[in-house]
Amino acid sequence: MIGDSVTVLTAITLGLLGSAHCLGMCGGISSAVAMGIDRQNSNPLLLLSGFNLGRIASYTLAGALMGSIGWFLRSPEISLLLRCLAGIILILMGLYVAQIWKGLSWIEKQGNYIWRYLQPLSKRLLPVRNPVQALALGALWGWLPCGLVYSTLIWSATAADWKTSALMMACFGLGTVPAMFATGLLAQQVQTILKQRSTQTIAGVLIIGFGLFTVPWPGLIQSLGIA
Repeated sequence: MIGDSVTVLTAITLGLLGSAHCLGMCGGISSAVAMGIDRQNSNPLLLLSGFNLGRIASYTLAGALMGSIGWFLRSPEISLLLRCLAGIILILMGLYVAQIWKGLSWIEKQGNYIWRYLQPLSKRLLPVRNPVQALALGALWGWLPCGLVYSTLIWSATAADWKTSALMMACFGLGTVPAMFATGLLAQQVQTILKQRSTQTIAGVLIIGFGLFTVPWPGLIQSLGIA
């Protein structure tokens, strides 16, 4: 697969650039966690930290599960195919974030089957009053139907190694933290910037660039017998 440093950088960047999309899913709850706090008796930063830690833990677990499915796919031919698939997924994610093509929303809809069982549990945790409650809410929210998260999961599975896949999802989650914190503390100002069409377009184009970089063009051309 790709070198570890590039994989980590790509995953973090995906989280950072995809934050504009994630705000619609997690931004509202992040704001609610901050605004629904008794500030005289609670620390907003501590509760937001617990919420995001729980969310990242769920992403990491999901990545480990996805990576364990493909651990046996290690032949050179399969490795080439997986890298091509990873690049294609990143390109599609870029189109999705830029709102040029929303085909990945189909993946998002499939998650509703899981969320219908978890949503009642999340409601019991609101309003958030302590770090444990925030951690539990974040862990549940990590399974919220989100096309970007699910697509990143599929991308992480192409690593064919559960440790690498878990690392990729953890880094993706870390990449989303700045926007989630900023939204929780300065909701309207940050959302205005990240929801601008120009911001989303730039983010999408950069993700597409990562996708094009990920595709192993020399190996693909050789395997197709084009050159």
